[in-house]
Amino acid sequence: MKVKVLSRNPDDYVRETTKDIQRVPRNYDPSLHPFEVPREFTRALNATKLERVFAKPFLASLDGHRDGVNCLTKHPTSLSTLLSGSCDGEVKMWNLTKRESTRTLQAHEGFVRGMCARFCGTSFFTVGDDQTIKQWKMEAPAHGEEEEPLNTILGKAVYTGIDHHWKEAVFVTCGQQVDIWDEQKSSPIRTFTWGVDSFNCVRFNPVETHLLASCASDRSIVLYDMREATPLKKVIMSLRSNTVCWNPMEAFNFTCANEDYNLYTFDMRRLDTPKTVHMDHVSAVLDVDYSPTGREFVSASFDKSVRIFPKDQGRSREVYHTKRMQHVICVKWSSDSKYILTGSDEMNIRLWKANASEKLGMLSPREKAAFNYSEKLKEKFQHHPQIRRIARHRHLPKPIYSQSKELRIMKEARRRKERNVRKHSKPGSVPMVTEKEKHVVTVVK
Repeated sequence: MKVKVLSRNPDDYVRETTKDIQRVPRNYDPSLHPFEVPREFTRALNATKLERVFAKPFLASLDGHRDGVNCLTKHPTSLSTLLSGSCDGEVKMWNLTKRESTRTLQAHEGFVRGMCARFCGTSFFTVGDDQTIKQWKMEAPAHGEEEEPLNTILGKAVYTGIDHHWKEAVFVTCGQQVDIWDEQKSSPIRTFTWGVDSFNCVRFNPVETHLLASCASDRSIVLYDMREATPLKKVIMSLRSNTVCWNPMEAFNFTCANEDYNLYTFDMRRLDTPKTVHMDHVSAVLDVDYSPTGREFVSASFDKSVRIFPKDQGRSREVYHTKRMQHVICVKWSSDSKYILTGSDEMNIRLWKANASEKLGMLSPREKAAFNYSEKLKEKFQHHPQIRRIARHRHLPKPIYSQSKELRIMKEARRRKERNVRKHSKPGSVPMVTEKEKHVVTVVK
């Protein structure tokens, strides 16, 4: 004979402590919850509104430079250490945890044009207007010792950029030509030229570490292999690119910041058209840096704003600005992917949150669960007009707002004119040119 008995596990309904919330049994049968979708929509709407309420990205301003901040460099092993170079030749080392300068040295006469740290973090390199490359110890000198560089190389022309290899004792500089240097030698081990007056940026690939990319003054982006004797190929744009940055997770993708207010993400295997054109800035884009995850990048512009773009979307998800911030010259994404650092020409370095509404500090398990639930709800209802309108809204300074409106009118006028020309021309005589194809002039191999 079978006897059915009730069996209850106390863990299912008894609180561990009196501080815990009561456990409630739930039946997820849809027929018992006819108003589940309206209730979830209301929660998603509230979560979206609260995200905008708590969106306060600005954290701190690091002041101490006496001239505009021209370049920034992250420490490869220490999250709290930042190096900055200014237009008066001064280099400062910052402790981001304490938000104060820990060391100052007069590195060059004139601008500090570029900086990079050695992959092991023991030293860093600077180049400046005085035609020198200097190597400095990362540690401050002992009490009573003078601040002297470990090594100084005097060049024949001004160097405009520098970057260090990710695994070997090799670094690269650019100026009138691209030079590859061994740390132990005072002359370059390899030199690349391709009929260009000058280069303004050069970067090593963090994945395929023998590859380099550089931006030149003739509007071209040139790719190199360190093992080859000649450059690989170059793509010539309609306007000059200011800087280039490789995706740290995808070896063949890179993004360049252009003078035509846009950023372009290229696949180096197919340079004739960019993968994505990123538009939103209303002035020249001066710097770009990828997040360590490779999913997003941040751009700094002459229009006094900083924007965060997903790597495969044409529009920015976030825009940062303050009343006092002037032209943003350099930008870096921190190695833990949580913070963004910007240097601008009114002598300040600013620290921002990468996720504007993120709560800093420790989160309790309940807070984490509530946050994850809210994120899933926002993702579920992201295309609803009411929620999309609130999530997309950003306050813009009046100059940027009016200029973007003017650019939109100009673009629509060009599109209308092209449409009318095509309508009144012989069929096929006016070809359709996509937005991606408009900005690339040619690819030279």
